[in-house]
Amino acid sequence: MIRRTSFALSGTAALLLVTACSGNSTEVTEQAQTEPAAPQLTITPADGTGKVKPDSKIKVAVTDGKLQNVTVKAGKKDVAGEMSDDGTSWTSTWTLRPGATYQVSATAANNVQTATAASTFTTLKPASTFRIADIVPQSGETVGVGMPITITFDRDISNKKAVEQALVVRSEKPAIGAWYWTADNQVIFRTKNKQYWDAHQKVKLTAHLAGVRGAKGVYGAADRTHQFKIGDSQISTVDTKKKYITVVRNGKKVKRVPISAGKGGRVVNGIDTYLTTSGTHLTMSRHRVEIMTSEWMGVDPKDKANGGYKEVIPFAVRISNSGEYVHSMASRVWAMGRYNLSHGCVNAPPEFAQWFYNNFQRGDIVDVTGTKRRVEWNNGWSYYEMPWKQWVKGGALDQEITTGPVEEPRQAPAAAAPSTPPAAPATTAATP
Repeated sequence: MIRRTSFALSGTAALLLVTACSGNSTEVTEQAQTEPAAPQLTITPADGTGKVKPDSKIKVAVTDGKLQNVTVKAGKKDVAGEMSDDGTSWTSTWTLRPGATYQVSATAANNVQTATAASTFTTLKPASTFRIADIVPQSGETVGVGMPITITFDRDISNKKAVEQALVVRSEKPAIGAWYWTADNQVIFRTKNKQYWDAHQKVKLTAHLAGVRGAKGVYGAADRTHQFKIGDSQISTVDTKKKYITVVRNGKKVKRVPISAGKGGRVVNGIDTYLTTSGTHLTMSRHRVEIMTSEWMGVDPKDKANGGYKEVIPFAVRISNSGEYVHSMASRVWAMGRYNLSHGCVNAPPEFAQWFYNNFQRGDIVDVTGTKRRVEWNNGWSYYEMPWKQWVKGGALDQEITTGPVEEPRQAPAAAAPSTPPAAPATTAATP
């Protein structure tokens, strides 16, 4: 009996002890639920990291909170980035400048606490770099609606996808276009066949090349921006059968005059070199005076029996690399509208030729019809002669591009006040 009493007392004591412990556990759990953990920030690359590859990205991430502010600088220059939809991560948009120091600072918060983190790191200085050697058209130039953008690099590019991805074309009025690599060191952008640039607008090329790996161990040295203007829509049609040229400016016919085109009759390797080539040409350059000679076809200018010639021609506008021009020819005005007598050029009356010369823009359209000889797609700037699908496939990314204004990457939102007064700020050091 004494044992049973003793057991009962022990059981009661144990029950009281368990009850007391259970009460404390509940209180701790409720406290943990009302006081969330501080946001945990991670920055990559971590503070103090050196020789970071330039084609890396900067990443900021947070758990138990949302990013309030992210600031990244390379010297005095801000670095663009994009915030995730849920506000928990930020990633730099473009690659990093070689041999540069980056400073990253970030702030995150939840309902009651904030946290900050920072990182300073340096990027690798590569042994070899590449740059843009040339861009056509020139910066600030006013050009025609067919104008392509030609980028030539100072060395061959093997990682074409990465380089092409870094090239951004923007226009005030949307257009559809695509890149095509004509060589390992040259890439060309043009609009879709028969869908030229809209007239009277600005076009901007931004090449985010700093840090892009163009080949093994070779990185882009610097970014580049380039802007030009699209002027009047000036489209000329040369009908070699009716022997007339018609000029339409901004949808309105402004000129129609007789011409004399290529006479034909000199066949080399199956090609009649005296025929004007049919197809879509672009105006390329203008020459107040141009010396034209038969030397281009291997005939001495003095050899008249075999078609030798050498003439000084005024007001000449080049439309191909094979020696075709729209130019003045006073001595053949009598034949214009009646006979084709040139060696392949478009002979025009002096008054019209001078007008055409004075109103010329590089990249104006000159459509030639009526001959059996077709202009090659790479003869001058006759790129519209290539079928569109084939042109698109000539790009490393094999895709069409819409050139309208592009939305800027989303930045981290400005810091907002927490819904309840925060506890003392917590600082979280950057971690790898």
